[in-house]
Amino acid sequence: MSQPETPSPRRFSVAGPLTGRVRVPGDKSISHRSIMFGALAVGRTTVTGLLEGEDVMATAAAMRAMGAGVERTRDGAWNIDGVGVGGLLQPQAALDMGNSGTSTRLLMGVIASHGITATLTGDASLSKRPMGRVTEPLSQMGADFTCAPGANNSQTLPLTMRGAHPAVPIEYRLPVASAQVKSAVLLAGLNTPGITTVIEPVPTRDHTERMLTGFGAQLTVEEIDGDRVIRIHGEANLRAQQIVVPGDPSSAAFFVVAALLVEGSDLVIENVGLNPTRAALFDVLRQMGGSIEELDRREVGGEPVADLRVRHSALTGIDVDPAVAPAMIDEFPVLFVAASLAKGRTVTSGLDELRVKESDRLAAMAAALTLAGARIEEREDGLVIDGTGGTPLTGTTTDEAVVTHLDHRIAMSMAIAGLASTGGVEVDDTAPIRTSFPTFEVLLAQAASAQ
Repeated sequence: MSQPETPSPRRFSVAGPLTGRVRVPGDKSISHRSIMFGALAVGRTTVTGLLEGEDVMATAAAMRAMGAGVERTRDGAWNIDGVGVGGLLQPQAALDMGNSGTSTRLLMGVIASHGITATLTGDASLSKRPMGRVTEPLSQMGADFTCAPGANNSQTLPLTMRGAHPAVPIEYRLPVASAQVKSAVLLAGLNTPGITTVIEPVPTRDHTERMLTGFGAQLTVEEIDGDRVIRIHGEANLRAQQIVVPGDPSSAAFFVVAALLVEGSDLVIENVGLNPTRAALFDVLRQMGGSIEELDRREVGGEPVADLRVRHSALTGIDVDPAVAPAMIDEFPVLFVAASLAKGRTVTSGLDELRVKESDRLAAMAAALTLAGARIEEREDGLVIDGTGGTPLTGTTTDEAVVTHLDHRIAMSMAIAGLASTGGVEVDDTAPIRTSFPTFEVLLAQAASAQ
């Protein structure tokens, strides 16, 4: 089990406009999948631009423990020597997932159709997150699970699972919009005889479908009566690939909002992935009046990419369409920061999923922004925010710190709030930022000192 670290508190304060150019790390979702799919392919997959945060390194360690070669080269690329679908070995020790829900849920899918037994553990935050949404369909395929009982009888880590071989193909309709659940079932289908089908009433990020197709899986996607129907043919043979990982739009989001809020900012964020199932935040911010310009739009590794030029803008509150939630679910914490300084009211709804992330992100952001001087009303499925009209937040006092609950996105969102405050914002712990964006503080300092 991961051990808690000594907290690393820090006060974030305005340090001048954000200018120049920055490049955020590689997309986390694509990085996880590059390692997993490379480990299940035959031959050597080479990945450039891989995110080297703690979450992705947990995936790398797990695939090594099950027989794949995963190594960083001297020039910063990563080589993954795959064992082929069906070739995973039983790990000799528990797989420590750290804080990574993506690693956990996708690996559960991979293991579910291999005839091996594995125990998955995680840190205190991950161990509170519900796993029943994944164990339900995978159990239907024949996998067996022993889980720790969580709150309200939810299934949580530590978890021991026994994969089924052969597993049983199923047709599964997602009860909630979740790319992780969808991906877990599709990955279990890779080594399952026959056709495994996932029905998605609400589209979610589609990196799994794009990348599995690129690796040679026989996968189809159809629109039927408003549903997205995804079918994968089992006992697949995946082929090794050369992968270039675009910049993570979830990481770029913090710099986009910072540049919109800090007066005088004119910042270019390079190489940002703009997959339409991920980039809804930028559309919402444009609706609010944000100046976000796409430069040199192109395609990298099958994914749309552009450089984003972002300039300080006067934002106006809006009612955010709940239909966009799946395409920006991880970006709502930093959107709440932007809304806190907009003119008028911003209303968000349909965000129940935020209560079961690394923390209860609705409650955590409501408390944190209120402490920093914002006007927030917390509702069951969203926040209502009455913005300041561009007036900076007051910030936190010298003896107050916002509580991040070991959640990297709470920490980074409130760091951005600190840049848009008169007194700065004290964040109780910046250590969790390393899970997804280890260079965040360095890049933030670089952008603020570029003029």
